[in-house]
Amino acid sequence: MKLKLIFLTLFLTIMQLTLAQVRFEAKVSKKSLGVNERLRIDFEMNKDGDNFTPPSFSGFTVVGGPNQSISNSWINGKRSYAKTFSYFLEPTRRGKFTIAQATIEIDGDIYKTLPVKIQVTGAVDKPKDANDTDFLASENLHLIAEVSKANPYLNEAITVVYKLYVSPRISVSNWRELDSPKYSDFWSQAIDMKQLKIENGEYKGEPYRYVVLRKTVLYPQKTGKLNIEPLTLTVSIDVPTKRRDIFGGRLYTTINKTVAAGNRTIEVKPLPTQGKPDDFSGAVGSFDFKVSTNKKELDATESLDAKVLVSGNGNLKLFDLPKLSVPNGLEQYEPQHNERVRTNLTGMGGNISDTYTLVPQYKGKYPIPSISFSYFDLKTETYKRITSEEIIINVKNGPDQTNAIVTSESKGTNKKQVTQIGNQFRFLKLEANLQPVKREYFFRSTLYWISLTAPLLAIPLFLFFGKKRQERLNDVSGNRVRKADKLARKYLSDAKKSLGNQKEFYIAMERALHNYLKAKLHIQTSDMSKERIQRLLKERDVDEAVSIEFIALLESCEFARYTPSSTSAMQQDYDKASRVIATIDKQL
Repeated sequence: MKLKLIFLTLFLTIMQLTLAQVRFEAKVSKKSLGVNERLRIDFEMNKDGDNFTPPSFSGFTVVGGPNQSISNSWINGKRSYAKTFSYFLEPTRRGKFTIAQATIEIDGDIYKTLPVKIQVTGAVDKPKDANDTDFLASENLHLIAEVSKANPYLNEAITVVYKLYVSPRISVSNWRELDSPKYSDFWSQAIDMKQLKIENGEYKGEPYRYVVLRKTVLYPQKTGKLNIEPLTLTVSIDVPTKRRDIFGGRLYTTINKTVAAGNRTIEVKPLPTQGKPDDFSGAVGSFDFKVSTNKKELDATESLDAKVLVSGNGNLKLFDLPKLSVPNGLEQYEPQHNERVRTNLTGMGGNISDTYTLVPQYKGKYPIPSISFSYFDLKTETYKRITSEEIIINVKNGPDQTNAIVTSESKGTNKKQVTQIGNQFRFLKLEANLQPVKREYFFRSTLYWISLTAPLLAIPLFLFFGKKRQERLNDVSGNRVRKADKLARKYLSDAKKSLGNQKEFYIAMERALHNYLKAKLHIQTSDMSKERIQRLLKERDVDEAVSIEFIALLESCEFARYTPSSTSAMQQDYDKASRVIATIDKQL
């Protein structure tokens, strides 16, 4: 009987340890899929952790994610917790692939998932049932990337316009970006879209409505085949079903559909080598060039400005201006660079300039020699050169230049023997009137006695502050509160820095609110349900209106990440968060 009791005790202990252990695993929606299908992978843990690091997903393109979800429930007095990071993957080719290990830190220990093997086969037939909601959404919703030119020259501007086409048979209620293209091989500039406008058009000969979501100007920086990464959206679509209401009207169901613009490949041509000038610096487009000065007559030691200016249309920000060369006798300072460039669908336009400050030292005539600027003209597909005119600077009044003569006829310098002038050394003093320095000894001085007694007087201060520091270190709960309060201020500061970047702003805002609750209510993120937060704030005598406003802020952070929001709306949410946190602080 005792032996059975011992075995039963051991069995229950082992089961309890097994149930209490940390689980971190990778789960996939399927282990075999077609090259035209998508895969979902979930990294799930049963305990909250930090520093999650996903694998590289070799052989796949991430078209969605990471999406984070938390499940926290109590069943028969036992807590069940799950935290999941989800990714949506699209295979790049056929073959066998291994999704490597993901890692996370839980309670100071590093946990890893097991590698997952995936088989990617050829394209499979997708359902073509006209009543299937997913098929209806796929056939009536299209995200297209329109590229203005498929074979540009190096540094020639091209435009990518992203359009979302929606058939009249469905309607879109909401959308958000899952993944934005990086344009790693391009210089890129997004065109400001002040307002989204719905227009009527055609797609493959059928009537559609469409909206232009994004316009981007690209300048390729490499030759050969370059890939333009896809823009990926998740769209909420209202799709008709076979069911009808009591009045005979068709009922609709809402589904979430992930759409991507697809990879686009362009073939970038190198600039021709035939006729390429030696001083070519990479300018491509159509330009004008000139060198000018604000003065042509002045006195010695006065300053003038010489400007080297290139204007026109092309890659104005992507090349260097030619350097100005001046003769001896003109002191030249580092130029001030200025750019007045606008970017629209045709590319960059405007002007760039270098302004030099020149100061003549002697009277005479100084020629600023002509300089040349070369560029590649896209219209004629040839190189062109523009040469500036020579500029003569006439310095009327000033000391004679005894060591060089510069004239417009010579266009150079003729060195002569340096002559001495009688007053060259007029600043040397022959009688210095020096005074003896009074010597002071450090020993037994005031500074000596202060240095001797200061360490002794500082000992009680060290003991006092050391005791206070130890008390602070021993205050574990207080340290947690201070740390969370510091994090809340930090994240609120991060949110302010991210104004204008919707996704980053609301993530930082949500973290700030959560860390503030950790500091004031001593609860963990996994326990933060809205009902529990309201109950705890009420127990601390916080006004109900303030509590409701705080919960509304949390909901605003959740919804705003999935719906478009303006900078002014973000500023209002930031001001509201600062005010609500200050109000709760006063009431607590």
